[in-house]
Amino acid sequence: MSTQYDIDYLTIYGFKSIKKLNKFPMNKLNVLIGANGAGKSNFVAYFKMLSELVEGRLQNWTTKQGTADRILSFGVKETDSLKSFIEFGLNGYKFVLEPTVDGGFYFEREELYYKGVYYGDKWIDLGAGHTESKLKDEYESLGSNSVADYCYSSISSWNIYHFHDTSDTAGVKRVGALHDNKFLRSDASNLAAFLYKLKKESLDVYKQICKTISLAIPLFDDFVLEPITLPSEEQQIRLLWKQKNSDYELWPSQLSDGSIRFICLVTALLQPNPPSTIIIDEPELGLHPYAITILGGLLRSASTRMQVIVSTQSVPLVNEFEIEDLIVVEREDGATVFKRPKEADFKIWLDEYSVGELWEKNILGGRPKK
Repeated sequence: MSTQYDIDYLTIYGFKSIKKLNKFPMNKLNVLIGANGAGKSNFVAYFKMLSELVEGRLQNWTTKQGTADRILSFGVKETDSLKSFIEFGLNGYKFVLEPTVDGGFYFEREELYYKGVYYGDKWIDLGAGHTESKLKDEYESLGSNSVADYCYSSISSWNIYHFHDTSDTAGVKRVGALHDNKFLRSDASNLAAFLYKLKKESLDVYKQICKTISLAIPLFDDFVLEPITLPSEEQQIRLLWKQKNSDYELWPSQLSDGSIRFICLVTALLQPNPPSTIIIDEPELGLHPYAITILGGLLRSASTRMQVIVSTQSVPLVNEFEIEDLIVVEREDGATVFKRPKEADFKIWLDEYSVGELWEKNILGGRPKK
């Protein structure tokens, strides 16, 4: 695969509550704030759809959502198509989806874009009328260094992390295959295998992960990562851990839900070969205030190595960022709108209040409206 690029500009028309988002600039660190129901989760859901779309699973994703009528802004009677254009590096990916009579989607248009430095802009038409994206096929057909390669390599690398499930049946608590360690999965179901690989190949990173975890979970000492060989010769591994000054092996269920989520977040944000863009929805869920402070530092640091998009409801977490890191999400006339506040507009307020306090007092916007 070619170099993976993060997102420069994002255009979305007609996706759920996002009726119109035109050439919205994306920074290295993007923190979405807003009231419940404003549309932050729909922004994250767009990336879930995009991930499924480029892998040829659009119809399956649409079926799970219900029908196209539930995806198009205010239904098919008001919105006749879903349009999007993502710009990254010198490239871009554009598509227009229209609903079918059976509730699915078909591509009315699918195009690749290359911003020519010497010979002008170039558009590559992938056709119309198909029900699954042709991007991956184009990439596999043309190979490395093609426009399709740059587009597919970038979009397929953008990862949505969702660590909310910490139930007894969550993948992070179960035995998993040792060889499933190429990348950290979006639900951290292969966390044990991934950490085992880091311990073998990137020991400094592994030690930094353990050290950071112990800041928020003082009793934590280290993981116990020992492969198990089954009669079939398949190797599996389970996430065990131990406390300081003890060699007794403990189970993941002996950690709080917030502690498990924190471990997953630390690993995702400190991984040595990260995706070009990561998206995390409400990472503060279940975390102690001190852990939220550490998380803020991790997110800022991670944004120097990858693009970070995070949605939050936490005032303490917002306090860890600059105003220009924020994207204020609100509803206007029923539709979601996105705004980037500028620090200069709030300079007088910042002499007295923190960024989180400005949000809490509804000076920045993004709070429930009466």
